[in-house]
Order: sequence, then structure tokens, then C-alpha cells
Amino acid sequence: MSNTHLSDTRFDALALVEALQSGLRDAGYSHCTPVQAKTIPLLLDGRDVAGQAQTGTGKTVAFLVATMNHLLSQPGDAKRRTDQPRALILAPTRELAVQIHKDAEALNKHTGLKLGLVYGGANYEKQRTELSQGVDILIGTPGRIIDYFKQKIFNLRAIQAMVLDEADRMFDLGFINDIRFLLRRMPHPEKRLNMLFSATMSFRVTELAYEHMNNPTLVTVEAESVTADKVGQLVYYTANSEKIPLLIGLLKRLAPPRSIIFVNTKRHADLVWRYLEGNDLKAGLLSGDIPQKKRLRLLEEFQNGKLPILVATDVAARGLHIPEISHVFNFDLPQNAEDYVHRIGRTARAGASGMAISFACEDYAFHLPEIEEFIGMKICSEPVAPELLAETAPPVKPIRSAKPKHSRRRQGKGAGDSSGGRRRHGGHNKPKQG
Repeated sequence: MSNTHLSDTRFDALALVEALQSGLRDAGYSHCTPVQAKTIPLLLDGRDVAGQAQTGTGKTVAFLVATMNHLLSQPGDAKRRTDQPRALILAPTRELAVQIHKDAEALNKHTGLKLGLVYGGANYEKQRTELSQGVDILIGTPGRIIDYFKQKIFNLRAIQAMVLDEADRMFDLGFINDIRFLLRRMPHPEKRLNMLFSATMSFRVTELAYEHMNNPTLVTVEAESVTADKVGQLVYYTANSEKIPLLIGLLKRLAPPRSIIFVNTKRHADLVWRYLEGNDLKAGLLSGDIPQKKRLRLLEEFQNGKLPILVATDVAARGLHIPEISHVFNFDLPQNAEDYVHRIGRTARAGASGMAISFACEDYAFHLPEIEEFIGMKICSEPVAPELLAETAPPVKPIRSAKPKHSRRRQGKGAGDSSGGRRRHGGHNKPKQG
């Protein structure tokens, strides 16, 4: 791990319970990142924190350490029932919830705290059973958590710590009413430790913090630039018909060891994936239509290097802590400048370097000025030279589900959040490039 992104503050210098210190040592943590160094001491003093920092800066470990230490040092009500979790951590997407749970498991080896993970799209009865047996820390997405809450599988009257991660994304995905529903059923903000983390601290996020937290301290970790310093950025001005040949040409020329290709729609994600497969480029497809088990398997294969390429919609733009992503391709320029920052933040994480290559095509080029204004710089451009355009084979045939139609209803059972999984991805006739 590079030291360029770490502070001088050591974890073993913080007043943490020894069982948690042991977990940090086992996980290889020695020094805090800047956001950890700024927020953890405040939280250890019992002060609420609303933290803003760019993606990949260590926010997850910051709130997990604070939450676990709070529960370990303050045992809580001895009369607490098994259906009453002591901490709730809310995430906007199932991928982020799974990642938080994975990080929590690494820190939790010596504490004895029981972790619970709840998200939509899969394992409905299994998650319900595990939750009914009691957990200390409940991690999950809003829709599925509210589903179980309304069934009285658990209640929130014993909550001692609350975390709202990616708060701006909660607004974007329309979960804010669900969030307020849950917050109002917890003990008063003064009786719990509250943490809110967000890549951007808009007025509506700040308003939420002051409404449902106990006079939170606003902590901002400023980067030298809006985008990660070690991300090289390049844009090609392409015709729509050039996008597929250019993408395939660049992938074969650069041979990136691990890359993500972002597209704006599920239809284009499916099309790009089929072209890659048809041109001998092994890739995975991650979008809202992919069933949960397959999504998790794809992410695991991408993480361990079995899949070098992942084609994704913005469902994957936040919360994925995958190391050593060398390249991010914006096959479609995002329609929101902040999404551009989150997308290219998948590379150059934890002090590493990376490259972000964007296609400004006929459909999306007009979003580029807004992006450049937001990041405070003009992105270097290169011409689409003929030698960059690959001769492309046709895309593979569309994948069609052989399952009966009624299986679709079961797949989405209880998935009242972005983790939907309501339809399997299907194909398209007469595919058009770009």
C-alpha cells in the first residue's frame, strides 16, 4: 500500500478497544488516511460527523471503526431483545452493502459482534431468518430493510449508532423518504452516535444531516483536484459508428490488465458486451438486470483477475473497492458531471495510478463542457487515427432466459431498492453500433 495517501496518525495511537486494534493489525492497517484521521477522533469523543471526501479515501473503515468501538465500549441496555440491532449502516446499492459487510468482517475477527447483511434481489428467506435470530450491526439497502421492519422482524428502538453512506446517492436513487422513515423510528439523535458520509455535500444532504443528527461536525477532506490526482484523462471525439471499433482497437492495443467500461443504458451495456465477446475479449456484464448471485460471481471473478473487463452501467460507479483497475473507459459520457468523477474514481485508488478514456460521441459530446467545468480542467483530446480502429467481428447472439415468466416475479421479491433484479438481461435485434 502506498504511503502517499496516508496521514501521520497511527491507528494504535487512537483510544480503540484492543479487540478492534487486533482486527486492524490483522487487516494490515497501520496509518489513517486523511478522512480517517479527521473523523475517528471526533467520533471517539462521541461527536456526530458529516464527512465529505472523494471516493476511495477510506470512509468505510472510518465509520466501521467508530461504530464497532462505540458498541464495544458502551454495552448498551442489558434488557435488549434479540430483534433489536445496536447499529444500522445504510448503503444505496447492494454492491456497496456487500463491500461494507466484507470490510466489517475483516475488522470484526476479535470483537464478538454479530454482523447482519440485508439487500434486495436474492436470499429473501435466508436473510429474514438470520435477521430474526438477532444481529448487533445491521448493514443493508433501504428497501429490503424497510420490508423486514414492517414485518416486525426487528425494531430500531435499541440503536446506538447510525451510519448513512453515500448520502448524495440516496437522493439520486429516490430513497430519501425511506431513510427518513427509518431515522424517525430510532432513539433521539442525542441518544445515538450518528455518521453521514458523502462524496458531495449538497444543500439537501447538509439539511438531512442537521435534521436527523446531533449538531454534527462537518468534515471535508479536500483533494488537490476534484478528480484523483493520479488519473490520466483523455477524450476521443468519435462518430457513433466509430465507438465499437475504437473501443476494441484500444483494448487490444493497450491490453489493460483490469478495466471497467461504463455505458449509460442497459441496452448499450448488453450490446457492448456482445461485441467484446464476439471479438475474443472476455468480459463481464454488470447492470440492473443481472440476478444477484451472478452479479456477485462476476465481481469476484473481476476482482481475482479471471475477468479482465467489466461492462457496467452506473450501478457500479460507486462503492466498489476493487484494487488495481488500470483503465476506465467512458463508452458513453455520463449525463451528470459528478457521475464522471465517480466513474473514473474506480481507478487510481489507494495511491495507485490509472487512466480514464472517454468517447465524446454524437449523442453525448454536449455533456463534456459541463464535466470539464466541474473538474476545473480541460481534458486532453487525441484524434481518432485510422490505425486505432479495429476490424470488428459481429457481436455474439443475445442471451435469452429459458426460465418461465413467473420466475421474474419471484426474483424481485422484497427488492424495494436499486438492487432490483426484476428482469434478466435480454438481447436486441439489429444491433446498432454506439
